[in-house]
Amino acid sequence: MTSESDAVPAGFPGGSQGVDLRGRTALVTGGAGGIGRACVQALAEAGAFVHVVDLDGSAAEEAARAVGGRAHAVDLADAGAVHGLPRAVDVLVNSAGLQHVAPLEELPPERFELMQKVMVTAPFLLLRQCLPHMYAGSWGRIVNISSVHGLRASPYKSAYVAAKHGLEGLSKAAALEGAPHGVTSNCVSPGYVRTPLVEGQIAAQAAAHGIAPGEVVADVLLSRSAIKRLIEPEEVAAAVVWLCGPHTGFVTGASLSLDGGWGAH
Repeated sequence: MTSESDAVPAGFPGGSQGVDLRGRTALVTGGAGGIGRACVQALAEAGAFVHVVDLDGSAAEEAARAVGGRAHAVDLADAGAVHGLPRAVDVLVNSAGLQHVAPLEELPPERFELMQKVMVTAPFLLLRQCLPHMYAGSWGRIVNISSVHGLRASPYKSAYVAAKHGLEGLSKAAALEGAPHGVTSNCVSPGYVRTPLVEGQIAAQAAAHGIAPGEVVADVLLSRSAIKRLIEPEEVAAAVVWLCGPHTGFVTGASLSLDGGWGAH
């Protein structure tokens, strides 16, 4: 499934090289696992103090302890809880997300609503309360973890597709408003990343179709990707930190695709 040339190089260095975030404060949602955890690590390696926000309080504590940051156990679907998060933030990474795979006519409305709250409303609320600090300092970096599904659709993922498309639009609006204040806003839009969320999808698809998990990855998830492997969370985190670096101040309102050539078709 994965050729030697496609594999991540041994000892992949991550994304902190050449980016100095000492003296900066970052906040990462979904920071206890997957892409969020990799972002926490990479931002801390670049010198930032990191607030780790996650629904799983014990996992958030563990992730924060590993980098000398601070944990926040928060349900992002609760607007009141979001309002209690730190506002003196220089780098905001909206990474929290969840998935539900079902035909439109079978998708529970409450599940659709929950996904919009976590992946669109919570980022909006965090922007609303963190932007004044960024504007006051004439510097800020907003990085929204979108998805290939923020740029195109797949069947049976209507709630996720809608949320990620909404996040892309929110990011662009923040880019236009933030530009006069030295604040950039971008999306990182990966294909299938090796995270617990995707691993769960693989297991469910394997059970549903009666095939091996490896076949799900090769024949279902990666059917439209030119590079036939899952993306590693550290690769996404490297892109996030790059967007916070000294040579990307002119990159804003963009969606950086890490889709293995999916969009080239």
